[in-house]
Amino acid sequence: MPAGNHTARERKAFRYFYNTLSVIVCLSLTGILLFTTACLPPFGDPANPTNNEVPRKYIEEGVQDTGAVNIVAGMILDYRAFDTFGETCVLFVAVCAILVLLRRDGPPDSFDTLLKEMEEPRQNVILQATSFLLVAMMMVFGCYVILNGHLSPGGGFSGGAILGSALILFASAYGMERARSFMNFKIYRHAVSACLIFYALAKGYSIYTGANHITSVIPLGEPGNLLSGGLIMPLNIAVGLVVACTVYVIYILFTTGEFE
Repeated sequence: MPAGNHTARERKAFRYFYNTLSVIVCLSLTGILLFTTACLPPFGDPANPTNNEVPRKYIEEGVQDTGAVNIVAGMILDYRAFDTFGETCVLFVAVCAILVLLRRDGPPDSFDTLLKEMEEPRQNVILQATSFLLVAMMMVFGCYVILNGHLSPGGGFSGGAILGSALILFASAYGMERARSFMNFKIYRHAVSACLIFYALAKGYSIYTGANHITSVIPLGEPGNLLSGGLIMPLNIAVGLVVACTVYVIYILFTTGEFE
């Protein structure tokens, strides 16, 4: 039998085995999820785990413990702050993975004409004038959402998404070269690294003082004031910067495949 026919048979057998195994794995996972769903407690039962002492602790004593009027902010940035730290690190890892997968090799001269045109400033007066106003308002609103995250709905994730959208709008209207003047790979690396390190050190200090019953030197402040909530507002700022940079960098990588 020719070697070519033998290789084709092996590939066909492997493809059949691979497809069969994929179907089995998918059906198994589906069965496990359906079985788990069937074992969930009935909806509305007062004895459900969602009605235990933990949510009551958040609702009844959250303002006293965290100094944040926004209970959700107190929960994710105080009681469960390291969960949020893990989510923030996931954003950084996602950018690294996209950078590895989409980053183009070779000099810029090897880019297609379309990509070169996308990097050039848009010669559209109406677009640039409108974007100039919108970017400014989006920046102010994004900062407001971040800084007031412990007082009202908002915080680092939503405010960071607004800031990232403002950066994307600016880059779309004025071109990548103008955008690189205030956001490049070096600035992104330093900003995200500083924010993650600050987050880890700040919550490490809080956990250390709390576990050893040591009075923290960071006051909670008066609930309802802007300078309240202890470390929640600085942590919101750190999360917001990471989210804004991540949203913008992902856009740049999907657009040009390069982030210098």
